[in-house]
Amino acid sequence: MVDQVGKEILRVLQFAPRASFRLIGEVVGVSEQTAARRYHALRRDGVMRVVGLVDAAVYGEAQWVARIRCRPDRAGPLADALTRRPDIAYIGLASGESEIVCVIRSPVNAERDDLLLRRLPRSASVLDLTIDLLMHSFGEPGSADWAGYGDPLTEEQKAMLAGGRPSSTRAGNLLPPTEEDEPLLQALAEDGRTTHTRLAEITGWSQARVTRRLEALEASGTLVYDLDLLPERLGHHLNATLWLRTTPAALQQVGEELARHDEVAFAGATSGDYNVMAIVACRDAEDFYRYLTTRVAAVSGIDSYRVSIRVRRLKQAASLIAHGRLVHPPLV
Repeated sequence: MVDQVGKEILRVLQFAPRASFRLIGEVVGVSEQTAARRYHALRRDGVMRVVGLVDAAVYGEAQWVARIRCRPDRAGPLADALTRRPDIAYIGLASGESEIVCVIRSPVNAERDDLLLRRLPRSASVLDLTIDLLMHSFGEPGSADWAGYGDPLTEEQKAMLAGGRPSSTRAGNLLPPTEEDEPLLQALAEDGRTTHTRLAEITGWSQARVTRRLEALEASGTLVYDLDLLPERLGHHLNATLWLRTTPAALQQVGEELARHDEVAFAGATSGDYNVMAIVACRDAEDFYRYLTTRVAAVSGIDSYRVSIRVRRLKQAASLIAHGRLVHPPLV
C-alpha cells in the first residue's frame, strides 16, 4: 500500500512528469534524496511508470473503443493475443471474463470491420462485437488525472511546479517525428523521466540539441507525458467502466462533470448508443454503490447506464500489467 508521501509524489508527477527530484522534494516537504528514493521504489515495484507518448493524431490515427463478447473459456486467450498488438492501447477483461474492452488506434476513416473483426482468430468464438469512435476526452490536462481520493495539489504547489511542466497548450501544428527522433522517443516511452544527459548518450546528440528537440515536440503537442498507475496498489480494488447515455445538448456538461470526480480515471465521448464512457476506480463494492447513488445520481442529463466490472487489466497506455506490476512492453 502506498503511504501519504508516496501519493503526494504521484500527484506531483501527474502535474509535472519531468520535475526534478529537488523540486518534487520541495513541493512534498521531503529531501531531494528521499524524493528520489521513494520514486525509484514506486517504479521498481511496478506501482507507476512515467512515459512519453507520441499523440496518435500525428499519424492520422483516432482511437476506437471495442467491446467483444465471447465464450468465457476463449476470452482469456483472445485478450492475451490482442495485448501483444501494438495498435491496442488499452485492454481489460470484464463481466466475469466474458467481455473484452479495448482501445484501438487506427485511422478515423478505417472500416470498423477492418479494425479488428477480420483479424480475430477464428477459434475465438466471438458472440458479439461493437466498435465506436472515441470522439473526445473530457477534463483539462493535469486536472482529470487519478491518484486516489482526496488531498489534491494546492494552488501554491501547482505554482511551484509550473516551471517543471511541459506546456499543455500547442504552439502550432503537430510536428511529425523523424527517423532521427526514434531513439529519443523510444527512450522516453520506456522512461519518461530519462535525463537530458542520458538522452544525449542514446541519440549521440549534444544536450543542447536534445533540449531544443524536446521543447519543439512538447510545445507542438506531439510528445505528451502520462503517469500509468495501478489503482489496486493504491487500495482501490474495484474497477469498472460506466457506459452512459445522454442527449447531445447535455453531452459536454455530463462529461466534464464526471471528469472532475475523484473516482474517475478517464471520461470520454463515444459514437455509440451509450455516448459517454467513464473508467472508475473505487475501494470496494460498497464504495462503488455509494458513488453510483450519490455522485453519478446527482449528474443531470444521464438517461440510462450500464456497468462493466473489470476483473483483469492487461494493458494500459504504454504499459503491460504482468504479475501485478506495470512493465514496459517488449519491442515488436
